[in-house]
Amino acid sequence: LHLLAIKKIKIMSLNYTKEGSKDEPELKISSAEVGKEKSQSWGWMGSGIICVNILILGSVLVTGSTNEDINIKAPHLQIFLIIILLLTSMWMIYYSIYTARIKNAVNYKDAHAGPTWLRGGLVLFAILSIIMDIFKIASYVGYLHCGSAVKVAFPVVQIVFIFVQTYFLWVHSKDCVQLQKNISCCGLMLTLSTNLVLWMTAVAEESVHQTVGMKPQHNSFVSCFTASYGDHECKCSHSSCSIFKVAYYYLYPFNIEYSLFASAMAYIMWKNVGRLVGEHGHAKIKFRLKGIYIGPTFGILLVIAGLATFIAYEMEMKNEDAKNKEEALMMHFVMNIVIVSLMSIVTVIGMMIYRVDYREHVSEKSPTRNLDVGLLVGASLGQFVISYFSIIAMISTGVKDPLNGLDLSFAIIMVIQLGLQNFFIIEGLHRVPFHEVKEPSVIVNPYVVEPGNDMNNHEGSNTNTETSPDMPEDNLQDDKIQYKYKLLWKRQVLKEVCMFLLMGNIILWIMPAFGARPQFDHTTETEFYKFNIWAPVVNVGLPFGIFYRMHSVANLFEVFLIS
Repeated sequence: LHLLAIKKIKIMSLNYTKEGSKDEPELKISSAEVGKEKSQSWGWMGSGIICVNILILGSVLVTGSTNEDINIKAPHLQIFLIIILLLTSMWMIYYSIYTARIKNAVNYKDAHAGPTWLRGGLVLFAILSIIMDIFKIASYVGYLHCGSAVKVAFPVVQIVFIFVQTYFLWVHSKDCVQLQKNISCCGLMLTLSTNLVLWMTAVAEESVHQTVGMKPQHNSFVSCFTASYGDHECKCSHSSCSIFKVAYYYLYPFNIEYSLFASAMAYIMWKNVGRLVGEHGHAKIKFRLKGIYIGPTFGILLVIAGLATFIAYEMEMKNEDAKNKEEALMMHFVMNIVIVSLMSIVTVIGMMIYRVDYREHVSEKSPTRNLDVGLLVGASLGQFVISYFSIIAMISTGVKDPLNGLDLSFAIIMVIQLGLQNFFIIEGLHRVPFHEVKEPSVIVNPYVVEPGNDMNNHEGSNTNTETSPDMPEDNLQDDKIQYKYKLLWKRQVLKEVCMFLLMGNIILWIMPAFGARPQFDHTTETEFYKFNIWAPVVNVGLPFGIFYRMHSVANLFEVFLIS
């Protein structure tokens, strides 16, 4: 928009007639400028075509590889993944070398994109994803005598891809590309679509792993998911295969989040191609927990209690005793109802603070903020769908036993909590950051003579007692100045609310991400909708719900910093 405005100002000219009347302004646009605009539009169109084709082709291969009635096997999908992983890695290496060799290649950076804490989370998930791939290699090596070598090659290539992409996003996530825009658009959209296909593949494998363990009466349907992933007829050549297989399945949630984090950062870079924005205008906000006790304390207690009940629930679900399973399900539902109810109450408190918080709304347009809001609302739809399916099933079948009543209550409260939390986060992201209120206090230097005792030292005394409220913290000790950060009560309450909600979303992410499936363990929905309908609803909606919780953690941390 800035470029177009400048161009219009330059090319507008006013022509006056001989009689002194003024004609309408004429726009004189050179053919070179028109060609440049067309070439840029080709970049956007080309990148969109690349993304659509890769995503559709990837979806077909992922869907076909999980159904034994379709002649698409896991190696076919993995060959496709290896090709796009290598292409994406080569482009990221090319971009990094190209920008490093050209002086001042990147003159504009988006300060809101790729904050340090987000890149730190990406690195953490990358490390855990690499460990997962190492476990996969150790497991698949045992099947080389009767399986495809592609299964070993894929995690090896994925390790290289994760290394390259993590470095690329750490260094270049803030870039507003001004050189080779068309190539950059296509490369970034290739990166985005590659990560989304990896995400779909990981979600499909995780869903297969969770669904295969269903009750025997559903085996006729579940058998279609075991194709390409079971390898029941092939025996491992070493005794550690089962250990590595269990280990890498527990690391799948981190790999899933890594792909989504990378997709979001690649999308922001794609949106910033050709954007003219300066990083200097962004105020740096430090993370500070000083004076914040209630939210973190109760949040940690909530996480500990949730972990304890989740572990007990998982252990009881592996037993054959039906009564113990029912008690474990009731315990799980009660704990989730308590967590979601407390989060709803705390969110209402935060919304009440917004009513007396007179900070202005941010007027600046930001692709990062727009993406955060879009992902937050879009990802919450998965959990909304599951909750409403449960509500209809419970009401239609009648609340005949306590377990159905708990399931209905949990679904209703979940809908309320999602709506309240979305409003709280979106409102917080659009508020101008609070400004620090500093109260400088002077520490008198005993070695400086008071002005009354020695008039000659009067000037030196004033120098030692002078304070500046804008003095940086690093110079506090040298200049004998101390600052007391006065935390407004509104700020403190908002920070406490953010920390509590952050911890609540962490435990609500952990439980489904690591295997809690009350939607299948409680059979009312399965019997009402039949397994053929209910299983796809859960297997599609739940990954979005899991991502929603992790994305909420990131957004709440951002709101905490702004507050």
